[in-house]
Amino acid sequence: MTGIDLSCNKLTGQIPRELGNLSEIYSLNLSHNNLVGVIPSSFSKLKQIESLDLSYSKLCGEIPNQLVELNTLEDFSVAYNNLSGSIPESKAQFGTFIENSYEGNPFLCVPLLNKSCSKADAPSTESTPSDNDEGEDNWVDKYVFCVSFVVSYVVMLLTVFVVLYINPHWRRTWFSFVGKCITTCRYSTMGNFIVYHISKICA
Repeated sequence: MTGIDLSCNKLTGQIPRELGNLSEIYSLNLSHNNLVGVIPSSFSKLKQIESLDLSYSKLCGEIPNQLVELNTLEDFSVAYNNLSGSIPESKAQFGTFIENSYEGNPFLCVPLLNKSCSKADAPSTESTPSDNDEGEDNWVDKYVFCVSFVVSYVVMLLTVFVVLYINPHWRRTWFSFVGKCITTCRYSTMGNFIVYHISKICA
C-alpha cells in the first residue's frame, strides 16, 4: 500500500497516532472531514511521504516541529482548520510551501500571510467562568450589599440617637412628633373601623 485517501468521509474524532507507523506510504489524505484534536507528532516517522493533506477539518493546536524531518514531502496542506501558534521552521521541504498550505487558520502565525506571532493573535487560554462561579459571584455581591446596608442603617440610627442625646430641644421635638404620629394613626384606624361597621349595618 503506497497511499491512503480517506477524504470527504465525515470522519470524526482524533487522528490515530498509529498512522505514523505507516512509514512506507507516499500519500496520506484526511481532508474534508470533521477530525478534531492535534496533528500527531508521530507523522514525523512517515519518512517516504510525499503528499500530506489535512485540510478542511477541525484540527487545533500547533503544527508539530518534528514534521520538518519529512525530507521527501512535496505537497503539504493544513488549510482551513483551527490551528494556532507558529508554523515549523522554514527549512528543508518546509521552506518550499506557500501560503495556500496554511490559509484559513485565523490563529496560526504565518509570515507568508503577514501574520506575526503575538499574544494578541493567539486564542485565549483562559477558561470561561462556569455557572458555579457566576452563582458564587452573585452570592458574594448580595452578601456585600446586605452587609453594607445593615452597617449604613446602624450608623444612621446611632447618629440620630447621639444627636437627640446631645440636644435636648431636638429630643423634645422628636418625641413630640412621634407622639402625634402615633395618635394620628390610632385615631385614623379607629375611625376607619367605625365607618366600616356603620356602612355594614346600613347595608
